[in-house]
Amino acid sequence: MTLREIIEGYAPCCEQEREDRRMMLKYLNEFPDVLTRANETAHFSASGWVVNPARDKILMLYHNIYNSWSWPGGHADGEEDLLGVALREVREETGIERVRPVRKDLYSLEILTVNAHFKRGKYVVPHLHLNLTYLLEADDAQALHSKPDENSAVRWFPLAEAPEASSESEMRVVYRKLNDKLKDFES
Repeated sequence: MTLREIIEGYAPCCEQEREDRRMMLKYLNEFPDVLTRANETAHFSASGWVVNPARDKILMLYHNIYNSWSWPGGHADGEEDLLGVALREVREETGIERVRPVRKDLYSLEILTVNAHFKRGKYVVPHLHLNLTYLLEADDAQALHSKPDENSAVRWFPLAEAPEASSESEMRVVYRKLNDKLKDFES
């Protein structure tokens, strides 16, 4: 399935997802470079909402740029397989070696505002992440390690504590939505 087909086939759960889905499809129509950071206005990214097998913990990392607990994820950088991007980013950023999709379906989507910042000594302009989220599962007994150039800690949080661990109020809303969806999600 193409990225467009994945987004078109996704059933939004709320107004935020309906509107963000509409805008993602619009960006796909209007910008040929929306899968790369060459598009400095908006580009695709993918994240993993990583649960343990009991589904009572969420894997998060302490993001160096945002100084906040966050989900693992990253830029598409030209890849259209955003599930593959999410899986790769989880492995790279957390040290988890064995992670799998609970289902290969898209779990959530959201457009995220990224404030101006410096990364590796270079200024990055404010932009949007057209983010696709996948529900992933990993054994919480696996060894964890941080990726020092991106995060300074990785740990499992109890389900209810994960959203509140974030110091970014807009991300707490997203994380609560993901937890709420998990309550009704069937494997």
